[in-house]
Amino acid sequence: MAKLEMKVPSPGESISEVEIATWLVADGDYVTKDQAIAEVDSDKATLELPAEESGTITIMAAEGDVVKVGQVVCIIDTSATKPKGVDSVNKEESKPSPIVVNEPVAPNPDPIAPNNSYAAGSASPAASKLMAENKLTASQIMPSGKDGRITKQDVNNALSNGFNAAELSGWGGTREKSSVKMSMLRRKISERLVAVKNETAMLTTFNEIDMKPIMDLRAKYKDAFAKKYDVNLGFMSFFTKAVTEALNIFPSVNGQIDNTDMIFHQYADIGIAVSSPKGLMVPIIRNAEQMSLAEIEREIKRLAIKARDGKITPDEMTGGTFTITNGGVFGSMLSTPIINPPQAAILGMHNIVDRPVAINGKVEIRPIMYVALSYDHRIIDGKESVGFLVKVKEMLENPERMLFGAKDINQVLLGL
Repeated sequence: MAKLEMKVPSPGESISEVEIATWLVADGDYVTKDQAIAEVDSDKATLELPAEESGTITIMAAEGDVVKVGQVVCIIDTSATKPKGVDSVNKEESKPSPIVVNEPVAPNPDPIAPNNSYAAGSASPAASKLMAENKLTASQIMPSGKDGRITKQDVNNALSNGFNAAELSGWGGTREKSSVKMSMLRRKISERLVAVKNETAMLTTFNEIDMKPIMDLRAKYKDAFAKKYDVNLGFMSFFTKAVTEALNIFPSVNGQIDNTDMIFHQYADIGIAVSSPKGLMVPIIRNAEQMSLAEIEREIKRLAIKARDGKITPDEMTGGTFTITNGGVFGSMLSTPIINPPQAAILGMHNIVDRPVAINGKVEIRPIMYVALSYDHRIIDGKESVGFLVKVKEMLENPERMLFGAKDINQVLLGL
């Protein structure tokens, strides 16, 4: 009998241990090579653990266990015979989950109608765990897997879409409570958030942006832009470009404090906060100041997909000089974002709402977005923070001028 010991690989430099977050298979299951068998949490990211070979798995570590890098967590019997009906890869479980960057994600295709197969209504191990955690039954979920099987993605879809009130029992009327251990990633995030509040002199300044010029520009050029570059023209690229130009004028906003020194970066590595199935992640766009709108959109899309699929690396989420977060996709009107250390500032975007505003002495209805800049007052003065946000506002409300003062917007957007 040939056995393969699977050891925890190193998720990145300086990471010596991880936590087993979820086993995606059960003890004794037959797994196929490259199939995701577990999710592991480090203090920087959540990553999938793929099977190194095909065979029957014996699990050696329980969910919630903290294990060292290089420790054996399971054994695969590679001499085991593949059962009938087992696909080479569990494609249903590998379907990507929705991810939010700066615009709503298109809904998934219509689910496969369930049939009379023995698998109809049954759930995969990962889906069963998620259903149990949220107290859901199979009747509340529309299956999309093979032969009517319920996948983890189906449960996520049901949770995000909501349920018919008639199908839910509502509050149980009990005095029970439950306790769930925080993941290593969540614990690290908690520590960092508390440290920011305790160790920085954080203040927030606000402004509002008339989004009509950018919305008109997008409406006019979005189809041609998508056709030429095979990527959508979103708000985030405009905000990123406006931020990089403003950072050049106000370098302290792009700086950080290192003990008694102030560090000023001659480049702009912009963190873009994205919502993934495992929570908020902030991948970094390197040298964003040198990128065009199309290059920014491509990089955001690439990083967002990797974050969604659990394939983003710690190196791709470290080293940023400034962060942009968009709570508007969830309906937030206004917030005070928390600085992402060791950075000195973060820009918060919010939802766009039609509001009455005064334009040339007349009241007009315009799509307005409130923006917030949280900053560390130890390195950034009030004048600089306000000036930075005003400059971002000016460039976004005059997008043609923002794009390097180009006379022909077609040349900048489409390279015509």
